[in-house]
Amino acid sequence: MIKLSAFADEYGSTLEDQIEGLNKNGIEYIEIRSVNGKNIADVSDEEAKNIYDQLSMHGIKVWSIGSPIGKVDINCDFVKYKQKVERVCDIAKILKADKIRMFSFFNAYNSPELVFDYLQQIVDIGNNKGIKMFHENEKEVFGDTVDRILQIQENVKGLNYIYDPANFVQCDQDADYAMEKLFDSIGYFHIKDVIHKTGQLVPAGYGDGKIEKLLNKIDFDAVLTMEPHLVEFDGYKGIDNTQMLHKFHFDNGKDAFCFAVKSLKEILFKLGYKENNNCFEK
Repeated sequence: MIKLSAFADEYGSTLEDQIEGLNKNGIEYIEIRSVNGKNIADVSDEEAKNIYDQLSMHGIKVWSIGSPIGKVDINCDFVKYKQKVERVCDIAKILKADKIRMFSFFNAYNSPELVFDYLQQIVDIGNNKGIKMFHENEKEVFGDTVDRILQIQENVKGLNYIYDPANFVQCDQDADYAMEKLFDSIGYFHIKDVIHKTGQLVPAGYGDGKIEKLLNKIDFDAVLTMEPHLVEFDGYKGIDNTQMLHKFHFDNGKDAFCFAVKSLKEILFKLGYKENNNCFEK
């Protein structure tokens, strides 16, 4: 069985818009990243409680916290930075989420031992609060290539992993090699696709991430988080310093998001899945 989640801030910046986008597309999980123009790591307890109440009222559960943890220079004041990790864990608890998406530090290629130490400390903070940490492969962080992710897996205990096919392509990683080496260790998937030659972000199945092949390998209960990046959305500059390139034109984020979901569902239907009560089963 496959269920869908989404970074609904790509549909709209307000909580109301995000709820609309999820309900409209039959998605019952959210990977929450920003709400009402504020990163989820920066909301107050009261704001988090209100977000949870509004989502629950509309049948939406928080699958994971799409946090920016680890998207920081390796030379940061890590003692102080751990306070932010603690805070995001507390927000996750209010939202009744047991997962946090995270990264493995910028300017860190030459500091593997420090990366492993910091990641282990972050994992341990999460474990102490009943939260699982999930590392996402991302451009320019230490764990942006398959081989460096394998190094992390060998040296950090208890860390979980997200597979983002487009991010691998953007780092010149072969999709088949990435699947071969990492598929069995993946906790869940981000669905984003890109054309390698041009760097243009495209809907699932239109690029070089081999998403159909990836999904065809799934023979277990899985969650796919939509992260299409088909238009530049509010808050993008706060999470990525690179320019978005696109092949498809959409008038707004709502249209782009809906087309992205439609494209993913078409792949699932092609693979023999049927949609029933927000689930996909063969």
